[in-house]
Amino acid sequence: MNPPCGRCNKPVYPTEKINCLDKYWHKGCFSCEVCKMALSMTTYKGFEKKPYCSMHYPKTSFTIVADTPENLRLKQQSMLNSQALYKEDFEKNKGKGFSVVVDTPEMQRVKKTQDQISNIKYHEDFEKSRIRSDAPPPENRQDYEEQPSNPERFSQPVGQMRPAAVAPPGGGKRYQAVYSYAAAEADEVSLQEGDLLLDVEPIDEGWMFGCNQRTGQRGMLPANYVRPV
Repeated sequence: MNPPCGRCNKPVYPTEKINCLDKYWHKGCFSCEVCKMALSMTTYKGFEKKPYCSMHYPKTSFTIVADTPENLRLKQQSMLNSQALYKEDFEKNKGKGFSVVVDTPEMQRVKKTQDQISNIKYHEDFEKSRIRSDAPPPENRQDYEEQPSNPERFSQPVGQMRPAAVAPPGGGKRYQAVYSYAAAEADEVSLQEGDLLLDVEPIDEGWMFGCNQRTGQRGMLPANYVRPV
């Protein structure tokens, strides 16, 4: 059966058949869509499966890439190459657990600022930790600072600032510890809040001598940590 013509839809016989643009044409029907000028296989230009002359060929603002088998093969090959490169980079960076950050001047400035903040925080914590264990409790610190100083005591050598632990005669008073205290010297007595102290006698301003009934230890006691009972 003879196929129809692409323009007039009449049967096309083999003697006058032109096979082009996926259609069959009569030689007289194979002409420009605009000016109807007769075309041949060497003078036509196809657009959307219609023949045009070079003068009336539609102008487009972009390039149309036809999905030919060759273009489809190249597209698939490009995708395979991209996947292979991605997998290769993934294998190289797997297990590192970090991202590479470019060391720009801005990043260096931020890093320097963070280091300075860390140093300031470290020094603040260090100064707070320097509080001695034998410092007066917060409640008595103001009273302790307001006590008159003893010039004779501060004129003594540094190693003799606190009097030696000499046991006074017996018959001292009874005191109770109101704060816990950790002994800083071998001749001092450690206290826990509530400990009962026996035979307590004043030795010097700020220090007493007595016996901790709980531990049986005798020695120097900080006066601002105890009260009479």
